[in-house]
Order: sequence, then C-alpha cells, then structure tokens
Amino acid sequence: MLVIRPLQERDLDDLMTMAEAAGKGLTTLPADRELLQRKIDQSRDSFNQRCAPEAGLFLFALEDLQLDRCVGISGIQARVGLDEVFYNYRVSTTVNASRELGVHVRTPTLHLTNDMTDTTEICSLLLSDSHRKGGNGLLLSRCRFMFLDDFRRHFSEKVFAEMRGVSDDQGRSPLWDALGSRFFDMAFSEADYLSGIGRKSFIAELMPKYPIYMSLLPEPAREVVGKVHRNTAPALKMLQAEGFNFNGLVDIFDGGPVVEAFIHNIRTVRESVDRHVLVRHKPLDMKVPATERVMVSNRSFRDFRVATVPTRCISADTVSLPPAVAEALEVESGELVRLAPLKDAGPAPIHGAGGQ
Repeated sequence: MLVIRPLQERDLDDLMTMAEAAGKGLTTLPADRELLQRKIDQSRDSFNQRCAPEAGLFLFALEDLQLDRCVGISGIQARVGLDEVFYNYRVSTTVNASRELGVHVRTPTLHLTNDMTDTTEICSLLLSDSHRKGGNGLLLSRCRFMFLDDFRRHFSEKVFAEMRGVSDDQGRSPLWDALGSRFFDMAFSEADYLSGIGRKSFIAELMPKYPIYMSLLPEPAREVVGKVHRNTAPALKMLQAEGFNFNGLVDIFDGGPVVEAFIHNIRTVRESVDRHVLVRHKPLDMKVPATERVMVSNRSFRDFRVATVPTRCISADTVSLPPAVAEALEVESGELVRLAPLKDAGPAPIHGAGGQ
C-alpha cells in the first residue's frame, strides 16, 4: 500500500538516493545531503507551524508501507520571492513600424520580471523509477491540490509551476549557451544549482536589465523558449488537465514555461467531495486501474495523509475503508474525509459513484 504523508527525518537516505538517480535538472532537489536535510527541517517546521505561514515549505513523501521506505516526493512553497528575488523572463512582442517605408516588424522579446513574487509554487516532484506506473505520479502530484484547498489561508489564490526546460543528456541548455553564458562565468548546471538552493543574488548582479530581442539569438535557442524537457512532458500534460495554462513567463536559464491556475479552478479541487468514514472488514480487491480509484485525504494539517481506494467504496454519504487503509490515514468511522478522482475517467464524476 502507498500513502502520502509529510516528509520526515528518516526519509533522508531515500531522498538522497532518488536525487542522485535523477541527475541534473531537478533544481530544487539536488543531490546535496546537507541541503536536503535543511529542506526536511524546514518542511517539518512548516507542518508544525513553527515558521511564518508565508515562509512555509510543505514536502510530501510517498511511502511504500510494504517496503517501509519513501519512494517519491512533491512539494508546495507557500510564497516565492519574499526572502530571495524570484526571476523570470516574460515573452512579449515589440513592434517597430514605419508607414513611410511600409515596414511593420514584430519581434519576440524577453523582459526580466519578478511577476510571480508572493505567489504559491508547486515544486520538487520526484518519483523513484521503481514506482513510476499505476498512477503513482498522479497521486504524488494531485495530493498537493487537496492540501491547498483545505488550507487556503496559508497560500495565495494563484498557484504556479516552473517546468524544466530543454537540455541535452550532458545538461547543456541551448538558451543558456546563447544568452546566460554571455553574462555568467559558469556552466549552466552550476548557475541552475545556485538558483535552486536560494543563492540568487548573482542573477540581479549579472543579468542584463534590458529587453532581449529573440531575433538576435541563434535558432536553437529561440526554438526552446517555452518548451519543456522530454522527461517533463507528462508532468506538463497532467497540469494542463488540471487547468494550468502557460502564463507567458519562462525560466531565465533554460527557457522552460511557467504554468499557473487559481486554486478554485483546479480540477481536483472542483471535483472533490466530502464523505464520512465507514471502516469495514469486508474483503476488498484494491488492485483496480487508476481510472477506478479515488484519493482519500484525512484533511489534517500537521499529519496530512492521502491514500487511494476503489471508486465503488463511495456511497451517497460515506466512504468504506478497509482497516489497513483507515490506519494508514489515521482516521476512524464517523470522521469526515475528502475524496477526489485519481485520474480522469470520463464525464462521470465521483459524486455519482455507487456504494458497495
């Protein structure tokens, strides 16, 4: 059985193993044991409300209870840009025209901005290769939307995700080679790493403040602006299905797109329902497709838990949980939980699911 819970101290070794396997490109979770320890400490402080709400970093672990280890992680940064400036490029159009000469030229242009300041970011999605099937990635990503919905007062109404941009197998970025490398005396991987660990002052000190005309960049660099890395395409597709859309901003290093949505418009939030728990000892086949499973959240802030059960467990007023699932969620009969689809199964929402 798999369950979502807050990241804990004992997950450090598993997290380090996943970060090492991920290689370059996962900016917020580099394979740095000391940094990962700080992330765990900050997350624990956030769940225990030992830090200001706007400074919260909430990291969720996907635990395989049979293996007794963490096999995935995802996160929410309550606000960005409050302690370190958060930079993006905005892709816009500059128009130059001469009526006398009959010339009208539109030039795509990159403007350095801080538009996402004070906005909530979903981040740090990482899943072990051994658990990439069966809807586990969906569970790891979408559980965050249930947490955002139940505890909106801690977050902004708008949520965004900065997607990984195009780079090759050696970690080289066409946009960085054409632009960033002209102003930073360091490799793309080093600049991306420093930005990911919060050391961003060098960006303000070295990055040009003037607009960048994309027509002056080589074609390989122009082509990757707003595009995602091939390994990130499934994550982008999932977010688009949830209602996230490209907002015109891109990462300043690799040109990856920024997508955003308002919490109340996110599909998981819109399709979620509340039910009372009914713990039942009747045998239940838990091996059903992702389209026939729902996520069940215990709605706890400090001890947030999410697991999945077959859709047929839902009735008009209750959700029937096997004892093992109820124990994993730390809930008892009569308690109120939240349900949301794990994966789109078509036009029929979970509201219409029948009881067993």
